[in-house]
Amino acid sequence: MTDKKMFEKQELIKNAYAAFNARNIDAILQVMHPDVKWTRAWEGDYANGHDEVRAYWERQWKEINPRVTPVGFCERENGTLEVEVNQLVKDWEGNILFDGKVFHVYVINDGLIQKMDVEPGL
Repeated sequence: MTDKKMFEKQELIKNAYAAFNARNIDAILQVMHPDVKWTRAWEGDYANGHDEVRAYWERQWKEINPRVTPVGFCERENGTLEVEVNQLVKDWEGNILFDGKVFHVYVINDGLIQKMDVEPGL
């Protein structure tokens, strides 16, 4: 991947995380493919398409308060983009449920997020 392409993908992802942390679903959906496949790490399986992603996040945010911050980017041999994130998840009483690193792995095509998976951190 060229430096320019990597920079573009990093900016896309950074903006998506900023919108997620601001709970701006519409802004994130604009950078997702209409048939996006998004892992439902909190529930299991995948949300498919914008409507399911929206419904998943709306359910999730009623129960927990996640905040994710990208701290590293790496292109994998298969062309996916690995993003190391610091993830802080609290309940709505402020109790920490998770505080650590995880890896989000993205398939990005034509400037849109097509798929996202979560892998445990080290």
